Amino acid sequence: MANVLAIKGHPLDGENSKSMKVFEEFLKTYEETNPNDEITVVELYNEDFPEIDLDIMSGWGALQSGAAFTDLSEDQQAKIARFNESTEQFVNADKVIVANGLWNLNIPTRLKAWFDTINVAGKTFKYTAEGPVGLADGKKVVHIQANGGVYGGEDPASQYVKTIFNFIGIDDLQQVFIEGADYDPARTEEIINNAVEKAVAIAKEF
Repeated sequence: MANVLAIKGHPLDGENSKSMKVFEEFLKTYEETNPNDEITVVELYNEDFPEIDLDIMSGWGALQSGAAFTDLSEDQQAKIARFNESTEQFVNADKVIVANGLWNLNIPTRLKAWFDTINVAGKTFKYTAEGPVGLADGKKVVHIQANGGVYGGEDPASQYVKTIFNFIGIDDLQQVFIEGADYDPARTEEIINNAVEKAVAIAKEF
């Protein structure tokens, strides 16, 4: 039985978002193919997911100076606890699915906040005399992204996602792009269906 972590980096659902449509079809097929696996879906826009801010930075500083966790403010405790929980969710996952739209050539801000929680020294990578070494090897990842134009995986957002996962030691990464619908709206249904077909095929073997 595998532990699967599915990250929904979009506020809309499959009826209103191309990336979420493919994400939902991927999960549906994966669940049908792997009924005994445990799947945790994290809906980043349905919770107050923490970004690294003053509370977290000052809280980390206090803890490094010897303060007890209970000495922190309620906001500091809540944000750091959720940050750490997200890190552990990722560390404990065997497989990860991430889905998002391309927003202004970048990933959504909530998804960037999630990536900050999985890029943690001592947890997912370590520093050595020869440079940083990833500690998250052995995990399998699928990244699903909708792009209005056609970039073929060369856009900054998908490159960032690939770079971070590679940095922490993951090289088993597949990417599914739903792209070109804004450029050629008449082909939107065809573009989505092609992406769904690719995602379903991956889900059956993932």
